[in-house]
Amino acid sequence: MSAGTTSTGPVEQAGRTEPEVALAVAGLSVRIDTAAGPVLAVDDVGFSAPSGETLALLGESGCGKSITAQAVAGLLDPVARVVGGEVRLGDVEMLGLTPSERRKLAGPELAIVFQDALTALNPVYTVGTQLAEPFRIHRGLSARQARERALDLMRRVGIPEPESRIDHHPHQFSGGMRQRLLIAMAVALGPKVLIADEPTTALDVTVQAQIMELLRDLRAEHSMAVVLITHDLALVAEQADRVAVMYAGRVVETGLVREVFREPLHPYTRGLLESVPAAGRGDRLPSIPGAPPDLHSIPEGCVYQARCPMVQDICRTQRPAPEAVGEGRTSACHFSKELRHG
Repeated sequence: MSAGTTSTGPVEQAGRTEPEVALAVAGLSVRIDTAAGPVLAVDDVGFSAPSGETLALLGESGCGKSITAQAVAGLLDPVARVVGGEVRLGDVEMLGLTPSERRKLAGPELAIVFQDALTALNPVYTVGTQLAEPFRIHRGLSARQARERALDLMRRVGIPEPESRIDHHPHQFSGGMRQRLLIAMAVALGPKVLIADEPTTALDVTVQAQIMELLRDLRAEHSMAVVLITHDLALVAEQADRVAVMYAGRVVETGLVREVFREPLHPYTRGLLESVPAAGRGDRLPSIPGAPPDLHSIPEGCVYQARCPMVQDICRTQRPAPEAVGEGRTSACHFSKELRHG
């Protein structure tokens, strides 16, 4: 199954049943109005996230990962707007919904976890009040019933002594505990899709591992599709099943993580993987030369041309479209075959 497919039902393939696609994005484009003029921050992006699996959106900072997630969740800033494409949550086309229709799906169908839990949680209300709110709004539970559900959630995500801490405010918890609480709120109603936007960036390594283990357990428990937004290659290798590599607002390569990491078929993906520091001490830190293009002056042709070691004349005049390069894989490069055999 390709990362750009929009089929939402189980598919028989090679004697096994492919998982149902929970989220399918096709041709998504987002325009941002800036002081210097409008820019396409997301340009014709497509990918799919199957139920029970993790899809990673991978790329450098500023490549459009978070804006893509915000567009999917309907959380774009007023200066940004979707100008094309399709976002299907199961059988529901999200972009055509009214704000009130979207709010009904927020929680039961689609949830998002941000990287900064202290700002995502309301500092005025206790965590118990915030955890109970989804059950009161969407399930119609009484205050007592909702509080019991909140306690259950706190236990489920590993908050110690929840009975004594349920009436505490967010600032009374550590960064790791706040992130657990934010995840608890996100999964409270068993969403079909969970978007995790850099969920461990501000945490130490040990807590990062605990948070990702929690997400993995909850994904299996609820058979959720998880969309993990990150620039961390090690995190993708350990946690994700599939990957969509983004550059300058476009998806340049997709596929199963094990296949993409073993044999990248786009020069940008290869550059990212070669930039991982070697184990030896004193070695020069490898990196991709140059920087991503200014979105106000995207070049004609391939967006990666200025940094690509394989660039040729065709790259400067013709923009490569994502094409199938194998079972469930795409690459937007004129020279994918050369990379495979190089």
